[in-house]
Amino acid sequence: MFGFLSSGLFLGWSLGANDASNVFGTAVASRMIKFRTAAIYCSIFVILGAVISGAGASHTLGKLGAVNAVAGAFIVAFAAAMSVYLMTLARFPVSTSQAIVGAIVGWNMFSGSVTDMDSLTKIVSTWIFCPLLAAGIAMPLYLMTGVVVRRFCVHMFKLDAITRWSLLGAGIFGSYSLGANNIANVMGVFVPVAHLADITLLGISLSGAQQLFLLGGIAIAVGVFTFSKRVMLTVGKGIFDLSPVMAAVVVWSHSIVLFLFSSVALESWLKGHGLPSFPLVPVSSSQAIVGAVIGIGLLKGGKSIRWKTVAGITSGWIITPIIAAVISLLSLFFLQNVFQQDTFYQVEYSLSQDAKQRVDKAGIETDKLQDMLWEEYPNAVTFKKEVEKKVQLDNKTMRMVMAAAEIYNMEISSESLKNIDPTMMSADQLKALETLTGRVFMHRWQLDDALIEQNLEFKDSHFLLKYLYKSFKI
Repeated sequence: MFGFLSSGLFLGWSLGANDASNVFGTAVASRMIKFRTAAIYCSIFVILGAVISGAGASHTLGKLGAVNAVAGAFIVAFAAAMSVYLMTLARFPVSTSQAIVGAIVGWNMFSGSVTDMDSLTKIVSTWIFCPLLAAGIAMPLYLMTGVVVRRFCVHMFKLDAITRWSLLGAGIFGSYSLGANNIANVMGVFVPVAHLADITLLGISLSGAQQLFLLGGIAIAVGVFTFSKRVMLTVGKGIFDLSPVMAAVVVWSHSIVLFLFSSVALESWLKGHGLPSFPLVPVSSSQAIVGAVIGIGLLKGGKSIRWKTVAGITSGWIITPIIAAVISLLSLFFLQNVFQQDTFYQVEYSLSQDAKQRVDKAGIETDKLQDMLWEEYPNAVTFKKEVEKKVQLDNKTMRMVMAAAEIYNMEISSESLKNIDPTMMSADQLKALETLTGRVFMHRWQLDDALIEQNLEFKDSHFLLKYLYKSFKI
């Protein structure tokens, strides 16, 4: 198991080596903060962010592909890490989000899984919108800062001290956000397949996922110390020469962008007032920081922007996911066929009578799918193509049909019940579960319905249901 986790640690190291530049690069390059100081603060708060708020914006990424084998997770993380490492050698800031998306798409192609195009389109669109938004925030923020400095006649030495503290505060906040949002890219693919028991460390209880996030956070910290200075100087000096005040504005602009795309509270508030909201998707901190630097450069006339460096960076944004997808495909083929490792577990589909009735109840016309009843299809791509031959469905409806037809055989036996952790549920839930002893289910939603019928507490217990799926799988 821990051998397979090595690629996740490699990806964490690559993230630290590359993305630390996004939070402290401008401060280090402008000589307002020493590299050693920046590395210490960045490492501490990256680890805290990873362990405390490690879920990040992984929900949308999870829709792209559910890697279901630890060997497959190893390759996905390895492909992403290698692509980030290659870009780091070229001194270009790239995003682990871009790399992991490319690697997951490669796994989908190899395993016959369907890539959710709505989620992919949403993520890719942020790769364009994110740097533009960062530039749009940095420009007025810099102008406002200049007005405040002139209005209050801030003395040069006082301004210098304020700017240093501002850079440090922005760097700490950005480091925490980096750990919280990007640790899912580093270790997220291992969470469903690496089953680690909960442990208590120094009086602190850590779940299996938190243990993975802690390991990933430490790997990020090592990357910060060992290799991040190169990319810091590219971001801080390679695009445009920044003054200390400009550097502070850039980092705060970058942090605001990350907040806009990750705040559930902000999304709820905007929707509650009938306003358009930002999608909760993982955005690239690299793109945010580069966009902010370019925005300041444009405000200064644009003549001093090193457009050749900008072109190299943007080309890296395009190349990175492609490289990751190719490495993922080739590595999966090699590991599966040469080393005989299971890089994915086949997920079959069948439109059973129960599945058809479930789709009918949702208001979806299934008469044209009648001849598909009880036919078994080896993977999601094959099933989807067969459905598309018979009826045209939008992406949301297609996902509903596929979720209904996915085969996940489970049996609630007396033996499997003995292995259930009773602390995972209430006494009433456990009693309701025991009443289903001997039942066999072909689809996961069938188990959901049976449990909810016995006890309504199961209705919103998504984590518990996932635990039960794995416990009863045949």
